[in-house]
Amino acid sequence: MSEEKKNSIKEFIDSLVVAFVIAIVILTFLIGNYMIPSGSMLETLQEGDRILVNKLSYKFGEPEHGDVAVFEYPLQPNMTFIKRVIGLPGDTIQIVDRKIIRNGETLDEPYVAEHRFRHFMNPMVDSVPQFTIPQGMYLMMGDNRDGSDDGRYWGFIPKAAFKGKAVVVYFSKEPGGGLRWSRFFSLIK
Repeated sequence: MSEEKKNSIKEFIDSLVVAFVIAIVILTFLIGNYMIPSGSMLETLQEGDRILVNKLSYKFGEPEHGDVAVFEYPLQPNMTFIKRVIGLPGDTIQIVDRKIIRNGETLDEPYVAEHRFRHFMNPMVDSVPQFTIPQGMYLMMGDNRDGSDDGRYWGFIPKAAFKGKAVVVYFSKEPGGGLRWSRFFSLIK
């Protein structure tokens, strides 16, 4: 084998190693990859969606109202959940006939799924007296309110529990097997 060909092969292998190291660094520190296992975030996210999460969002910034975020489930910290940020530290929240009133204003929530059958039978969460979110804590709720195990049941999460902000659906597959092409590379709002 000629010296020139050996150098070309070595350069190619070196390039692959560098690309691999860069990919590992990105996946470890910058971007998370998660699969949606349930319908708790319908219609925003569907079972079988694969999403990318910006891991730096909450290292250098604060969660904001409406963010769709991945976090440690407070009842089992080794599990990750994904829900929408509904309340920030110091917000007052009240639920009246399934409508959320935050700081005196009823939220316009076009992302909330139409009423479906209830997975979690607890009508007490349809109307909740006003409460204030403690400092350093956040209220998370699923968009499919009738089928979401969320902060209405287990309370608040601290900022340290956040893993990142959901950014994009990069792949989507029906639970039965078919691809949902229209969801590929759709931004998460």
